[in-house]
Amino acid sequence: MFIHMFVFRFKPNVTSAQKDHVVAEIRKLKEQIPEVLESWVGLNVSPRSQGYELGGAMKFADPAACGRYNTHPVHQALLVWLLPLIEPIEVDFPV
Repeated sequence: MFIHMFVFRFKPNVTSAQKDHVVAEIRKLKEQIPEVLESWVGLNVSPRSQGYELGGAMKFADPAACGRYNTHPVHQALLVWLLPLIEPIEVDFPV
């Protein structure tokens, strides 16, 4: 198995509605991209968030499946509008 984790800091002018939209659209990826075996995403409620407002993780069969997810057209389309809204950190590792 292979895990892809991410946390986002939203840029200052991002609204609550936009944040909710980001969560909803990331949740849809599991149904749209076959390589995503499991997916979790939500707004961060930790008091230790250091400004990171959204967190998530996805499970893949292996690193190659995660690579196919990264280049999948649906994921690439999401990045077009998402990246201008966030400051992301990503962590990938085998389990």
